[in-house]
Amino acid sequence: MKITLPYGKTHQELTIPDGIDAEILRSKAGEMKASGDEDQIVIDAMRAPIGSPSLAELAKGRKTAVIICSDHTRPVPSRRIIPHMLKELRDGNPAIDITLLIATGFHRLSTIEELEAKFGPEIVRSEKIKVHNSRDESSLVELGVLPSGAKLIINKTAAEADLLISEGFIEPHFFAGFSGGRKSVLPGISGYETVLGNHCSEFIGSPKAKTGILEGNPIHRDMLAAAKMANLQYIVNVIIDPDKKVIAAVAGDPFAAHAAGCDILRKFCVARATRAADISITTNGGAPLDQNIYQTVKGLTAGEAVTKEGGVIIACSACADGSGGDGFYHSFKDSESPKALLAAIESVPRDKTKPDQWESQILARILSRFEVILVCEPETRKIAEEMKIQTAGSVQEAFEMACRKIPNPSVTVIPDGVSVIASVDRA
Repeated sequence: MKITLPYGKTHQELTIPDGIDAEILRSKAGEMKASGDEDQIVIDAMRAPIGSPSLAELAKGRKTAVIICSDHTRPVPSRRIIPHMLKELRDGNPAIDITLLIATGFHRLSTIEELEAKFGPEIVRSEKIKVHNSRDESSLVELGVLPSGAKLIINKTAAEADLLISEGFIEPHFFAGFSGGRKSVLPGISGYETVLGNHCSEFIGSPKAKTGILEGNPIHRDMLAAAKMANLQYIVNVIIDPDKKVIAAVAGDPFAAHAAGCDILRKFCVARATRAADISITTNGGAPLDQNIYQTVKGLTAGEAVTKEGGVIIACSACADGSGGDGFYHSFKDSESPKALLAAIESVPRDKTKPDQWESQILARILSRFEVILVCEPETRKIAEEMKIQTAGSVQEAFEMACRKIPNPSVTVIPDGVSVIASVDRA
């Protein structure tokens, strides 16, 4: 069996000898057939809003509207969404005052160049745009207490809007279940303290805080509550293919439309292995998501879902930018072991959560349960090894290393670990 795996902007080749029990898990999103061009898909969804009046109807009688927009870190095709939302708002109320609020969450602020790349120069020149800053207390307001007991602190411009709406996209998410919908509020436009509370060790450690799980997920529960408390009234969310093109869209009520979008996606991205594997091989789908070790944790969780306890997970991820953060790097480098780090993080109370603690927690959990081999760029191998992660120069080398540990293994290959909801069929 010969398999091509995405790696940075190129690929790596893996050959699995005949006679080895091997299976491949892929998303079927590429099989989704678009009903028209990208803009038409969005327009058609907005013409048939789910559980909601049209955006034009919602705009009537409102003085101000805020559209929460995804930031530069997300591949949301905003050029295909925002013009149609702006048009419909003004069709319903030509005098409405509209602000585009960039949902940076916990990320750095977006630059003008990044906004122009996202929306196009015309929208950046002509529309009122604000970039959310989770650390700027003067721009935030407290709305109450979430079900977890954490404070909900969000952007003041959003809180004061007569009409709060959002754009976004839906994909599997490794601890929130799915992206999109309610995530535009929390973490999108929430304050530093609120984001940290939502990503606390107790919630990250929940068995329900996994890819594709919404029911019983404590992170999702607080996100839903945040969107309701912020009075988010309408969304346009899209589903995109591997080329980042719109292939489906939902619009309308933030909760009903998001649930409908998740149901659409789930049919295509659920990938069940026939058995737990001795060795799994996963990726982050190549660039840009395999840019560092921090991001690589997402693809590793797909391997975690289908590998036997004590087995080997190989991550084929270029990581040309290194670890992805000094705090993340030092949490492993300075720890006695991944198990010791995991125990330390699990004892941190919600109000003491530190930035990037959640990523460290998930990686420490995986390293504590499995042997991990990272296939990455040469300049990153020393960094990874200092973080207590084994490395290899190629996926073939990593596979041969794993086979020396487990002769005649069962193998599961996941060519894009961030695009699937991977599981083992227990039937």
